[in-house]
Amino acid sequence: MSSFPYKLVATDLDGTLLRADESVSERTRDALAAVVAAGAAHIVVTGRSVPWTRHILDDLGYDGLAVCGQGAQVYHAGQHRLLTSVTLDRQLAGLALSKIEAEVGPLALAASRDGLDGEVLISSDYRVQEGPLPYVPFKDPADLWSAPLNKLYIQHPTLSDDELAGAARQTVGSLVDVVMAGPGIVEILPLGLSKATGLSLAARRLGVKAAETIAFGDMPNDIPMFGWAARGVAMANAHDELKAVADEVTSSNEDDGIAVVLERLLAAAA
Repeated sequence: MSSFPYKLVATDLDGTLLRADESVSERTRDALAAVVAAGAAHIVVTGRSVPWTRHILDDLGYDGLAVCGQGAQVYHAGQHRLLTSVTLDRQLAGLALSKIEAEVGPLALAASRDGLDGEVLISSDYRVQEGPLPYVPFKDPADLWSAPLNKLYIQHPTLSDDELAGAARQTVGSLVDVVMAGPGIVEILPLGLSKATGLSLAARRLGVKAAETIAFGDMPNDIPMFGWAARGVAMANAHDELKAVADEVTSSNEDDGIAVVLERLLAAAA
């Protein structure tokens, strides 16, 4: 039997590994288990911070490394321990926020606090995505800056996600990074931070190289990860910007797109 062609399988969560109800199908679980049995490692690489990721990893019985917070956090799921954590310079973030609002007008805001149990604070006008993810409303803007953060979320009352991300990037791209991570999710991150930087740190700990990695994703925030990995696979439901740079487009997250590719690779290695 030939060896499986990759030593590392990196998967995004929302819109990729997870179905709309936040579950992972048995077919996809079996495919991932098979590639691990064949000698590869599976690593989750998600925009979610650790507190919003931990319950999913526990449900999967996942005990390896996970890259969370758009690359800001490398988390050891088996030990429930943060190995690395990058925070957003709050003074710089405040300056960037003021410059964006000067350009496009007032924004709805949310902020993800650093740490294993970091809360997500939201303003009263911030539109929360449906689901079980916890958040804490705030009234005093000073509360946003009272503890270390790994990122800010911004929303605009009339601009689309792509329009807001583009305007913000053009205005403050030399100060911070701006990514569109999902519907209604535009994020401000430390400059130079991406899923690729977090994945490269985790891969180094695992002794795996970029040339030995296949990555799956669905949103523009996955573009750096695709650029780092040897092969990038976009889901059928992926954003057009990601499809444009993908090596392959598979089925949707609802139709076991990850399993479709892994099963084919496993069969070819048999």
